[in-house]
Amino acid sequence: MTTENKFLAQRIYLILTSLFICSLVVSNLIFQKFFYWYPFGNVEFFGAKLFQISVGIIPYPITFLITDIISEIYGKKKANQVVTTGIFASIFSLGIIYIANLAPALENSPVSDALFSKVFGQTALAVIASMLAYLFAQYIDIQVYHFWKKITKGKMLWVRNNFSTMTSQAVDTLCVLLLLCSFNILAWNLFLPLFISGFLFKVIIALLDTPFMYLAVYYFRKKFHLKTNEELNID
Repeated sequence: MTTENKFLAQRIYLILTSLFICSLVVSNLIFQKFFYWYPFGNVEFFGAKLFQISVGIIPYPITFLITDIISEIYGKKKANQVVTTGIFASIFSLGIIYIANLAPALENSPVSDALFSKVFGQTALAVIASMLAYLFAQYIDIQVYHFWKKITKGKMLWVRNNFSTMTSQAVDTLCVLLLLCSFNILAWNLFLPLFISGFLFKVIIALLDTPFMYLAVYYFRKKFHLKTNEELNID
């Protein structure tokens, strides 16, 4: 690989890492707003709305698409590095929110202490819960992805992309809901409906992002002249 191509590969890796961290942190900040998954808003399951989901789920699947792209092109080591970086970014954002919550608001402040605490006050527990779930899910995603990559010898991209994401998303949804319900952020009667709706939403997103995965892999292989199962070394 030429020096110019190596620089380009490093720059793309940094962009993917930035998008990953942004999606992860934002999902932790906006999680308290819930909406109905149109057009299934009136479907009930055990007395609870089945397709009521948090807006925090919207950017979260992006992180799994990015780790799959990095796993495919840059390898397992680089994918694990991105996951670890995301953990530190979440902890850092949690510290900033904690300090901001301690600072007293002015009387004419557009956002009062009460409103700020209501929106962000439970973020600490949410980030901890999300971070623990994310830690398990992302590492599982990378392990499963490379398991299928080895089994298929670098072929059948859709298999490892979808199977790894579906497995990890099931783990993530289960863990985060268990922790949020245990911390009394969510009521236990919402656990099963939120798990089913959240997991189904993530599965559908995983299926929809498959073409983007193929486009990304096609671009990298053509741009950097990669063979099937070949990875970029940017160290």
